[in-house]
Amino acid sequence: MQEESKENIGKMKVYGTSGSAEAYAIRDFFHRSSVQLDWYGLSTDAEAVSLAGVANLRDPRLPVCIFPDGTRLEHPTLRQITEKTGCFKTPTQAEYDLIIVGAGPAGLSAAVSAASEGLRTAVIERYAVGGQAGSTSRIENYLGFPDGISGADLALRAREQAKKFGAEILILREGVDGDFTPGRGIAYMADGTKLVMHATISATGVSYRKLGLSNEDHFSGAGLYYGAGASEAQFCKNKQVFVVGGGNSAGQAAMYFSQTASKVTVVIRGEGLKETLSQYLVDRIEASPKIEVLTQTAVTALHGDDVLRGITLTHKPTGKQQDYDTSYLFLCLGGAPNTDWAAEHGIARDEQGYLVTGPDLERYPNHKANWPLDREPYYLETNMPGLFAAGDVRHGSVKRCASAVGEGAMAVTFVNRYLAHL
Repeated sequence: MQEESKENIGKMKVYGTSGSAEAYAIRDFFHRSSVQLDWYGLSTDAEAVSLAGVANLRDPRLPVCIFPDGTRLEHPTLRQITEKTGCFKTPTQAEYDLIIVGAGPAGLSAAVSAASEGLRTAVIERYAVGGQAGSTSRIENYLGFPDGISGADLALRAREQAKKFGAEILILREGVDGDFTPGRGIAYMADGTKLVMHATISATGVSYRKLGLSNEDHFSGAGLYYGAGASEAQFCKNKQVFVVGGGNSAGQAAMYFSQTASKVTVVIRGEGLKETLSQYLVDRIEASPKIEVLTQTAVTALHGDDVLRGITLTHKPTGKQQDYDTSYLFLCLGGAPNTDWAAEHGIARDEQGYLVTGPDLERYPNHKANWPLDREPYYLETNMPGLFAAGDVRHGSVKRCASAVGEGAMAVTFVNRYLAHL
């Protein structure tokens, strides 16, 4: 009944059912935050009564969190949990030299560079540190880690490094708007907090794309997961797992799940993996007896009750459909940039919504409408002076962790130039 956990940090106990989206959110958040917990998966009403102190498995008080000091939270929000554990922070200042929006590889890299150079720096992150990379089971082509490193561990190291230099990491904080007045903008957050910023780096990355099926949201977190889902591998022992997508994150997820699952099926729309996957992953997937790849195939239906029980796959060239029983479907479909806010402020975006910066702005003849300066925009600067973009959210970026880290550090160089001329 109880899933084995690693050596515990904090000793928080969580009781819930394996198909609970709320319980998954807690497990996923703390996995990405590199904070381990004791998870107790309840499978009978008797266990719900004796272990969690609730009436049955369908009791709305689940999941239940018990903290080391005995505090009990029933059906808590992530903010309630992080406030209790001390992870939720309040800004120490009302004004910052630089505010970075997004704590993925680009944002964390920018935070390390900026804070180490003495800039008053705050990072606003709406979820957990790491971005999409934080859910990746292993990154093997990142410089300096020949044996690879998990996305969560890499994010943890970067977070601690940024904090050491004085950067403030504000998790579970969502920005809702911004005043980008050059030299003295204001960031407005969902909880009403306002922060003055002299410069801004947008490192908001991308949001996972969806399948577009009518009941998709119903199964989200209850058998259907967005991203590599490293926190759920412990539950996939001897199960059949489906991974949808042909990028490196999908390939790493397939290799990771193959360690415990009975079978891993990778579903892609294309004709093969070689066009979208690094060669070392292609070689490993082809050599694994546990992994099969279904090409020119799509998920066209989801089946289940409270949790996902099965899926329908359709082979596009022939239209042939086949049903599979599974409660483990992981979607690594790439993403759409988080830039809806930019359109409201006249900030240039390309046809897919990515922020356009530097020389690329020449393709957008109206970009100078918001540009009051005599100089041209810096390389990673948008058409709004003092607003920079780095990582996956930027037009023309290379969708790799190392590239995002490089852009984050490079953006700070241009931020310093900008601040020096205010």
